[in-house]
Amino acid sequence: MNEQHNILSFGELLLRLSSAGETFLGEGNGVTVFPGGSEANVAASLGQWGLRCSYMSRIPDNELSKQVIQVLHKLGVDTTPCLLEGDRLGLYFLLSANGLSKGEVVYDRKYSALSQLEPGMIDWDRVLEGYTWFHWSALTPALNTALAEVCKEALATAQRKGLTVSVDLNYRNKLWNYGKQPIEVMPDLLQYCDVVMGNIWAANKMLGTAVLETLGRDTPADVYFEHATQSAREIFDLIPRCKHVAYTFRFMDSPTHNLLYGTYHDRESNFISTIHETNEVVDRIGSGDAFMAGLIYALTAGKPGQEIVDTATSAGFKKLFVKGDFGDGEI
Repeated sequence: MNEQHNILSFGELLLRLSSAGETFLGEGNGVTVFPGGSEANVAASLGQWGLRCSYMSRIPDNELSKQVIQVLHKLGVDTTPCLLEGDRLGLYFLLSANGLSKGEVVYDRKYSALSQLEPGMIDWDRVLEGYTWFHWSALTPALNTALAEVCKEALATAQRKGLTVSVDLNYRNKLWNYGKQPIEVMPDLLQYCDVVMGNIWAANKMLGTAVLETLGRDTPADVYFEHATQSAREIFDLIPRCKHVAYTFRFMDSPTHNLLYGTYHDRESNFISTIHETNEVVDRIGSGDAFMAGLIYALTAGKPGQEIVDTATSAGFKKLFVKGDFGDGEI
């Protein structure tokens, strides 16, 4: 049951600077700032849904950080694990309105407080005490070698303490720029994971699972379901600890269009959600994180397989109509 769980989500707290127009610069173009970051987005959803959850990052001790922390508090997230250290928050810039046209993203995350974490700086045995679930994403080890090692420290401790571990295979090619490819880093870290969420292309990049180059926008959902099932089987073979795999399939035909469905796999069965489609997208950022949160919510509630994928997909779809990176609390 949900109430038996206490979840810690770990990753970089970011500020999103989003253009109000079709370009970021120019006279009359306003810029809106939102708190975000994949792992914070997950915690924000879980907190609004009433799950006991905490969020951990390393952030500077200044007024801006305090305002972001206050937002998370209001959404039901415990932020006491956060380390108030370092000089700056990580940023990312969305160069077109809501990311709906070009969707170009520029990252400014080097030298952020979290990016300068080193192995041995966090007493993970103390931090993880009292938690039942640890969530992280591939965005953290994408930043540098030291953070990959920090993740391994956390994961090894979580495993030793008996926590369930979930991961989002977020793949951002712009972030993996320190001389390592995901396939060189992620397989070792994923050995600690019970729950793996992502898509078949990210799984290919990070674990080397098979994916056909001929798959595309017009590939039918039932064909994608077959490929997702095969990819999940490969993950179960590669990660003996893994018990749950979920994939999203998201396609855009225009700035306000989104077609979304998901699949869920355990070691015995496979499920696919209904297909959700809209031409009224408000903000596409964070829908994958809402899916991840929905997956965690459904798993902690002990829902059956079809309900698991339907819950996760519904949460991801509902986020498309909410401005900013955080969802609005619907599940």
